[in-house]
Amino acid sequence: MKKAAVIGLGDISSIHLAALKANPQVQLCAVCDIDPAARSRAPEGVPFYTDYKEMAREAMPDCVHVCLPHYLHYPVSKYFAEQGIHVFCEKPVALNAAQGREFAALEAAHPAVHIGICLQNRLNESVEMLKDIISSGEYGAVQAAKGVVLWARPKEYYDVKPWRGKWETAGGGCMINQSVHTLDLLYYLGGDIESLRASVAQLLDYGIEVEDTVAVRLNYASGAKGLFLATIANDENESVQISVRLEKAKFAIIDSVLYRIEADGTRTRLCEDAKLPGTKFYYGASHAKLIAKFYRAIEEGTDDYIHVRDALMSIRLIDAVQQSGRFGKTVAL
Repeated sequence: MKKAAVIGLGDISSIHLAALKANPQVQLCAVCDIDPAARSRAPEGVPFYTDYKEMAREAMPDCVHVCLPHYLHYPVSKYFAEQGIHVFCEKPVALNAAQGREFAALEAAHPAVHIGICLQNRLNESVEMLKDIISSGEYGAVQAAKGVVLWARPKEYYDVKPWRGKWETAGGGCMINQSVHTLDLLYYLGGDIESLRASVAQLLDYGIEVEDTVAVRLNYASGAKGLFLATIANDENESVQISVRLEKAKFAIIDSVLYRIEADGTRTRLCEDAKLPGTKFYYGASHAKLIAKFYRAIEEGTDDYIHVRDALMSIRLIDAVQQSGRFGKTVAL
């Protein structure tokens, strides 16, 4: 049985804690948050710390879950990796591509340490099936792909946690925070992206530094074309939509259901994702699936999990979008 600890008891930590509790091969040995008031959110009977280095010395976890603000993902993960402790880190993998490359170098320098990145939507049932369909070649090569994220965030979202609206602590806005999963899937499903051109904007008068809306045209190395739209200026959180057009058929994930879109526009239902209960259903329900997969990899000594190197393209794409939006030009990857 592996001993696990969770660092950061914010919104996403509850999903990690629930997944660890449900895994009989893992014992939660400690939780940590810099805010002493977060003790009230700690599971009963689990030691609480405000200093993660003290927690490492006393609780001696085999693995830590990094559920901290973006700017702390790499430095905290680095500390534990250098102690020989496995790391499961929430998205994004880093603040920017340069830091992402440092993280990938850290991973390469510590081959005995598993460093997993939480891009759990790759394990959604709809995505797994669509990936298999594309890989099979049955319907030909990818011709086009599209990802749309129409979500809502009030001004209070940034007022309560000001780090979310600043470049130096968040690394970006709606892309890096709300829609990095969708951008990752456009690469994961569609293949290598050669270049892109983007429009980056603020539609909301929130007084933050980072973007709230983006529109991106993707040019795949294969010649396929892609479109990525993301905003938090919608009036509600709608289901993420992803579509992929192959040479002989079109497929779409709509309301967490994978469909084959027939020539006459009718839909053939193929599978449906498991859903997270409650108001944050849009997070998806694959955290527990990915976390269980990560601990199996640790136990069995395999590399069957999402590595830093696998997640690096998502942050490279975000950097390229920001650069394209800033200078109004096509950016090569």
